[in-house]
Amino acid sequence: MTMLIKIGNSQGVRIPKPIIKQARLEGAEIEFEVREEGLLLKPVRQKPRQNWQKQIEETLSKKRGQKDEGFLEGFLNDEDLEEWEW
Repeated sequence: MTMLIKIGNSQGVRIPKPIIKQARLEGAEIEFEVREEGLLLKPVRQKPRQNWQKQIEETLSKKRGQKDEGFLEGFLNDEDLEEWEW
């Protein structure tokens, strides 16, 4: 059990460490959801594939000038597919 405490012009709640750990809130960005029966705190979950484009661009920029440059272009070349029977 805990109580609301004054923090400047706002109020806050101290959450015991075991509860934070059990709820997987350690170091997490917290999302608030107001419900009829109270307030729900939950960690913000990243959406799948969020930031992938940025990460791909960073990886490709680091790889430029290295041995495997052109690997993707060669891999995507369709010319050798003519021999396949579909």
